[in-house]
Amino acid sequence: METIEQLVRTGKATVVDVRTPQEYTTGHVKGSINIPLHEVPNRVDEIKEMNNIVLCCASGGRSARCADFLRRHGIECLDGGPWTLVNLHCN
Repeated sequence: METIEQLVRTGKATVVDVRTPQEYTTGHVKGSINIPLHEVPNRVDEIKEMNNIVLCCASGGRSARCADFLRRHGIECLDGGPWTLVNLHCN
């Protein structure tokens, strides 16, 4: 699998931001999808349809929990940690 940086720079990543909608509106990775962490269990089928999933949040805690949850449900994903670091790979 490609690295987070490669996926994001080439536009192949589906960046999923698991912060709250309020946090997301203050800044986010361009083209990312906002699925708050508490909604993830109810949206597993939607997430399963995504490719090259890179998760992000504010500090990395929620994205790590989300990555663990998704992997336990057989969904491949990468934990990108803080959205600001994922965003750096866009440039």
